[in-house]
Amino acid sequence: MDFSTFVAGKLPDILKLTEHALIVAGGKGTRIKSVLPKQFIELAGKPILLHTLEAFIRYSPTIRIVLVLPEDDFDIWRDISKKFEFNYPVTLQKGGETRFQSVKNGLQNIAEGLVAIHDGVRPLVSEDIIGASFRLAAIHKCAIAAVRLKESIRMTDQDNTKAVDRSRFRLIQTPQTFLVDLIKNAYQQKEDNSFTDDASVAERAGNIISLFEGSYENIKITTQEDLIVAKALMEGRG
Repeated sequence: MDFSTFVAGKLPDILKLTEHALIVAGGKGTRIKSVLPKQFIELAGKPILLHTLEAFIRYSPTIRIVLVLPEDDFDIWRDISKKFEFNYPVTLQKGGETRFQSVKNGLQNIAEGLVAIHDGVRPLVSEDIIGASFRLAAIHKCAIAAVRLKESIRMTDQDNTKAVDRSRFRLIQTPQTFLVDLIKNAYQQKEDNSFTDDASVAERAGNIISLFEGSYENIKITTQEDLIVAKALMEGRG
């Protein structure tokens, strides 16, 4: 298929699968030095999590959203929904002790189609990135957002360091989008500490991981510095 077809957002009917977003928001705000969980901190007048959800709704007003939160945060989310008049239908799911368990719990609410798994604290994801992830996953079974490294890197051990060719490496982001059957099957395997994201889970299950170009603006907010950068980027977008 011609790549221009993807850019234009046009898909053959056979590839028009049901699109889901699984938003994982289980942060505690430790590194950002906040008593309030970081996904609920306000950024440009709204909680970070609300910006993230609205990005997916802007992409498609019919997308099916599963929101995974710690059970203790359910009331906070309901208060936010009421305060900001957020009435979009969202399936609320109790998370687990780890991200692996939280994603696995969220996937129980999704039967078929495609699912974009996304960090609740990546509010600057664009509609173009979301759309590309779905279109490419429909072809390649998975599509993982990633960006090239901008700076030099070195590999270290206890005694030495060694220069490494940065062109061979990528920084991995979300969304990480999959055929639902593929990622649900991958999450049936035993949890392992080496699973750092959904792609690593899918890869361990024997699947080939396909990357696509993400965005340097699609930052994950984990520190106070990230908040400052995110605010500046949002102001730049107007």
